[in-house]
Amino acid sequence: MSLELLTDDRLRNSIRINLQELDLCSINTADKKHAAVALTIVDCRVSANIGDIPFNPADANQAALILTIRAAKLKNHGGQRAFPGGRIDPGETPELAALRELEEEVGLRLDSSRILGRLDDYATRSGFVITPVVVWGGCVTDLIASPAEVESIHRIPISELLRGDAPILERKKGREHPVLKMPLGNDWIAAPTAAIAYQFREVAILGQPTRVAHFDQPRFAWS
Repeated sequence: MSLELLTDDRLRNSIRINLQELDLCSINTADKKHAAVALTIVDCRVSANIGDIPFNPADANQAALILTIRAAKLKNHGGQRAFPGGRIDPGETPELAALRELEEEVGLRLDSSRILGRLDDYATRSGFVITPVVVWGGCVTDLIASPAEVESIHRIPISELLRGDAPILERKKGREHPVLKMPLGNDWIAAPTAAIAYQFREVAILGQPTRVAHFDQPRFAWS
């Protein structure tokens, strides 16, 4: 699929409008922990380094999402691929929590004017409800990983989300819904991160009101 995905005002405005048109689905968090993640749009600038995604320096202004590999020692989802994020503190909105976690985990400080909107809540098998917040980072230079929380930081070209072989739906015996994966280079990521990335593709980029809350997660993501 061929779309011009540059980190410019045209893309920023298009994403904002598409998100405004989504009738958000929220999940009651009374029996679950509430977390927020930041889907942060930045320039490619450097290779993603996940799945050996080809990188051409001429594509440095192509739009990308910040993806991290979580520190292995973390209690929840250690070593897994995730968007910057974490628990919402008392009195915080999902938007403020996403911006705080973005700064804490990758050293990128942005204010609320950079928030473009939200995607649907997604409930994980590990007991969280995740609210995805879409944030405009723009042209960003150095990102700094928090040693306590992040093993490494990667920029995933949004064009990777538009591949013809995405998403991958894996049927598991005894489960009502398939596990959703998104290919990245010669590798992949799985739900919940992949489900959120897929809805970002469908809603924010393509303007399609696609739902993803029903997609399942692989067993390694259950804790």
